[in-house]
Amino acid sequence: MSIKEIIQKIDNQANELDISNFQKWIEVDIDNFFKEKWTMYKEAQKFNMQVISRQIHLPTGNKGKQYNFSFNLDNIGVAEVESFELIDLPEGVVYDTVEKTITGVPTTAGDHKVLLRCFSHNHRYTGEKSLTLTVVPDPKDLWKNIPTPTDIEFYKEDCESKFYRREVPENSSTPKTMIAASQRGRSHAHEGTPRDDDFALHFDDDTKWYIMAVADGAGSAKYSRRGAQLACNTAVGLCAKQLAKDGISEILDLAIFEYNKNSCEKTRSDLYKALHSEVLAKAAWASFQEINAEASKKQCVAKDYATTLKLSICKEFDFGWFIGAFWVGDGGIGVYNKEKQILKILGEPDGGEFAGQTRFLTMPDIFKDRPRTRFEIVEDFTALILMTDGVTDPKFETDANLNKIEKWNDLWDDLNGTNEDNVKVDFSYNNKQADKELLKWLDFWSKGNHDDRTIAILY
Repeated sequence: MSIKEIIQKIDNQANELDISNFQKWIEVDIDNFFKEKWTMYKEAQKFNMQVISRQIHLPTGNKGKQYNFSFNLDNIGVAEVESFELIDLPEGVVYDTVEKTITGVPTTAGDHKVLLRCFSHNHRYTGEKSLTLTVVPDPKDLWKNIPTPTDIEFYKEDCESKFYRREVPENSSTPKTMIAASQRGRSHAHEGTPRDDDFALHFDDDTKWYIMAVADGAGSAKYSRRGAQLACNTAVGLCAKQLAKDGISEILDLAIFEYNKNSCEKTRSDLYKALHSEVLAKAAWASFQEINAEASKKQCVAKDYATTLKLSICKEFDFGWFIGAFWVGDGGIGVYNKEKQILKILGEPDGGEFAGQTRFLTMPDIFKDRPRTRFEIVEDFTALILMTDGVTDPKFETDANLNKIEKWNDLWDDLNGTNEDNVKVDFSYNNKQADKELLKWLDFWSKGNHDDRTIAILY
C-alpha cells in the first residue's frame, strides 16, 4: 500500500476508527510499505548487478567501412532481461531492431562508450552497463600529404597525367587512345619529398607510330627524379626521330612486313637488328648518355640519377599491330587481349637477390648483360600497358605473376571499377577525362605498398 493509499484510507475511515488502535494500524501498514520498497530495491540492485557483471564484447570496427554485428538478448545472457536499448553508438552506426544487428559505417575513429540499458518485465527494473566499440582509423588518415617544396632542384609536380587521341574523319575506324598518369607515393608525401617516377608519350602524325615510356627513379639516388625524366623524354624523342628518318623507317617497315609474311630465323634476326640497333637500344643509350652528360656538368656521378626505363613503340599495319619494347629494371610491359585471353609480356623484370633490388639504366653493363629488346605482332589488343613497380608490386605481387593472364584480368577489372573504392577508368572513345580518372585510380590503398606509381596505357 502506498502513502497516498494510506492517507486516503485515513480520510475515509477516520470517524469510524478507534483512536487507541489507529497508531498500531498505521505502523503496521507503513512497516509493510517500506518492507515492500526495500524488497523491490534489492531486486533492482540484483538485476542491475546481473547486467553489469556480464562480459559483453563488441567487435572492433573500421572507419569508413561497413560494420555489422548481430546483437540480441542472447548476447546479454540474463534471463530476466526482456528488452534493451543501445545509447550513444558511434556516428554512422545504428541498432536495427528488426534485423537485431548493430550496423552502419563508422565515421569517427576512437574508443566509443556505448550505454547498454536493459529492462525487466514491464520495465519494472532497469540495469545499465557501459560497453566499448573501438573504431580503428582509416590507414590513409595516418599518412601526411606534405607538398614538395617548389624551390628544390629539379622540382616536378607531385602528380601528373596526359591524354592523347588523334582525331579522324567521322566514318573512319576508331583510333587508339594513349593515357598516362604518375602519382607520388605516400612514403614521399608523408615526408614532403618529390616524386621520382616519370613518363612520356608521343604520336607521330606522319609515321603513325605510338611511343610510350615510364621510368622509376631509384629512391636512394638524390637526383633520380631528374634521371627518370631525362630517360623518358630522351628515349621517346630519339625513337620519334629515328622512326621518322628516311632509310631507317623504310628498313624497319620492310623488316616487319617480311617477318609477318615469312617468320623464320633470318627474318626475325633482320627485324630484331633494325629495331634494336636503330631504334630502341639506340634510344636507351641516348638516355644513358644524356644522364652522364648532365652528371658531368654537375660534377657528380651517373649513379646519382639512377632510374629504370620501360619503352615501347607501336604501329598498326594491314595485317595487325606491331609492338616493340625495351625494358630495364622492375615493373612491367604487357600486351593484353581480354576478349581472346591472349597475353604477351615484352621483357622480364630485373630482380635482385633481395626485395627492392633491381638494375638501372645508369649501369653500362645493362646494354650487354642480356637481350632487352622484344617485339610481337598481334591482330589487335585491348591494351598495351607499361607500369613501374609501384603498380606491379601491389597488383601482381611477384615477378612470376606477370605471366599469368588471370592477374591481367584482375588488373583490367580493377581499372574498370571492380575495386573497393569503386574508382573507375572509363575507356570509352568519347571520354577525354580518362587520364584524370587513371590518376585517381593510382591512389588505391595497398598495405605496405606506398611507392610512386606510374602507368601508361594504349587502348
